[in-house]
Amino acid sequence: MGRVTVRRPVLKIAADGSRSRPDTLAAEEPLEIRVNGAPLSVTMRTPGHDVELAHGFLLTEGVIHDKAQLSTARYCDSPGPDGRNTYNVLDILLAPGVQPPDASVTRNFYTTSSCGVCGKAALDSVRLSTRHSPADDPLTLDTDTLTALPDRLRAAQRVFDTTGGLHAAGLFDSDGGLLVVREDVGRHNAVDKVLGWAVLADRVPLTGCVLLVSGRASFELVQKAAMAGVPALAAVSAPSSLAVDLAAEQGMTLIGFLRGRTMNVYTGTERIVTKDIA
Repeated sequence: MGRVTVRRPVLKIAADGSRSRPDTLAAEEPLEIRVNGAPLSVTMRTPGHDVELAHGFLLTEGVIHDKAQLSTARYCDSPGPDGRNTYNVLDILLAPGVQPPDASVTRNFYTTSSCGVCGKAALDSVRLSTRHSPADDPLTLDTDTLTALPDRLRAAQRVFDTTGGLHAAGLFDSDGGLLVVREDVGRHNAVDKVLGWAVLADRVPLTGCVLLVSGRASFELVQKAAMAGVPALAAVSAPSSLAVDLAAEQGMTLIGFLRGRTMNVYTGTERIVTKDIA
């Protein structure tokens, strides 16, 4: 299987001179996801937790809604230049009676590590309907719990410590307990891996949970969280305008700039128990 990190030569230049040395980089390789043998998507990802990634992707694209709709997952033969299997093609078999993705959906399913919705035909096509609406989730969060989450996520980013080149997504319970962390070169892949973990653990919908991402909160990440029934999404950086609009539409609490003792709550403020955190 592809490695999570690779070594490459680099010329290190600093104030005291320059020297050649090996550097550790985050690995990036393509993963082709097939459903019942038919190609569906190619995404650029960091190898590892591929089955979770595929399950999370199928959940957030509305292909499946829970674990019972899946049968098996297996790697297909995909030989590299040396003739050895690259483990870059994964086939997901749906349970009997589950409909495969509609071939008439007008979308190019190639996604890069930076964009999870590239090729969408129209904005309406990414407003996927969820069977796990977060709107009625009774979750409440106090500010002390929220402000502690970024440090807990950062402490669990083991590959980032080595490479400095990965996004992370972490799932927490209402008390701030860490449930799972996943890293990837693509922020959407990190989220799909977390949500795929939830599918395999039979924990969807993710009621009473907070999803924290290490970068910005984009439209696609709000969509993915909504498809899994996540009532609160927090980011250490800014949200986009469409992310805020979709979060409000879905009844989700959206938090941005969660840093130190401060944060901006853009939607779902009724879930936040405020304290003096200045």
